[in-house]
Amino acid sequence: MRWLLVFWLVLSLPSWPRGAAGVELKLATWNLEWLTLRPRGDPALPLDVVPKTAADHARLARYAELLAADVVAFQEVDGPEVAARLFPRNRYRIHMTKDHVIQQVGFAVRKGIEFTAHPDVVALDVSSGLHRHLRSGADITLDLRGAKLRILAVHLKTGCRQDPLASSSRPECATLRLQLAALEGWLSQRRAEGVAFAVLGDFNRWMDNGDAFWAGLRKAAPLVRATERAFSPCWGGGGFIDHVIAGGPARGWLVPGSLKVLVYRETAADMKEHLSDHCPVSALFRVP
Repeated sequence: MRWLLVFWLVLSLPSWPRGAAGVELKLATWNLEWLTLRPRGDPALPLDVVPKTAADHARLARYAELLAADVVAFQEVDGPEVAARLFPRNRYRIHMTKDHVIQQVGFAVRKGIEFTAHPDVVALDVSSGLHRHLRSGADITLDLRGAKLRILAVHLKTGCRQDPLASSSRPECATLRLQLAALEGWLSQRRAEGVAFAVLGDFNRWMDNGDAFWAGLRKAAPLVRATERAFSPCWGGGGFIDHVIAGGPARGWLVPGSLKVLVYRETAADMKEHLSDHCPVSALFRVP
């Protein structure tokens, strides 16, 4: 079908040779921007949100099929029913946080990959006392033929993309500082356990050029980031705010140069609300 002529921007090709020992795992993160089955005007939705149509869901499902990831950390999804429209239950298992918000975080895990669900990382919801709540983190451990990989999906506070983290007076930056502390706690626990782990999601933060947020994460645990010094081509280009990060033994599992961005074929600005303002970001892991 001509519709399926989609442009993959390959930032560089995986360097692992064919036949190398281990299991190859494709991990992706994708913010799906208000993916919901609620109608326009639903009191739970902001007035400016235009819910996607059934045709939009079908279009996104085709992109999900092209993405062909083993595990997708997704954000802004209003429950497992609408998630399954993109990640059908005959191919994926859905795990989501128990947050009472529309913009939930979760995972789509390809069937055949066993996983254990851990309690939501509720410490990331630092909005205690506020009318609007932030998102918890979704936390699971994959069982990969004897090896295990713990992965956390996050969607952090927007509005502090590049401000000086320590000195900014913006309330969004104050919130992000609190979320950084919560995330540092999770990383420190994984480091103490000595497990392989990864953190994926929409961090709403550029992390290059000596960024204090990235420095804080790396102080909690040694990390590598697939998006480091890379430029995103999504909707005209810009710095990455969707990241794939590996820690513990998984730092050596992340395939160098395997970062990819699935760029939508549609280029008109008004198509963002029909698709998403984020493109899927993926990287390969070679699990011994």
